[in-house]
Amino acid sequence: MTLKIYHYAKCQSCVKARKLLVQKKHQLEEIDITTSPPSAQELKSFIKLSGKPYTDFLNRSGVQYREKNMKEWVKKLSEDDIIQMLSKEGRLIKRPIVTDGKKVTVGFNEEAFKKIW
Repeated sequence: MTLKIYHYAKCQSCVKARKLLVQKKHQLEEIDITTSPPSAQELKSFIKLSGKPYTDFLNRSGVQYREKNMKEWVKKLSEDDIIQMLSKEGRLIKRPIVTDGKKVTVGFNEEAFKKIW
């Protein structure tokens, strides 16, 4: 099964996630989230499939999150507006995002990854 992984090569969580997926013999379609972030439509689909709130897709520890004062924007803007922002600035998105088209994980939790993937 081929998994699509949106990642950033310098992100340690992404490196760990990728390594675990490779060890489990998954074929990976790797996408650099910083240069090719998922579209707003893809993000909406990922959010729905993940069962998590859209706010779980925000990279709260990222420099861009602080620089753009996203904490305040999240309070003022609609979910659709935030998703539009994320689709244009991949560094605002928590990573990695992994999907097989039926399931989605966001971020890296080793135990969850082993169970899901």
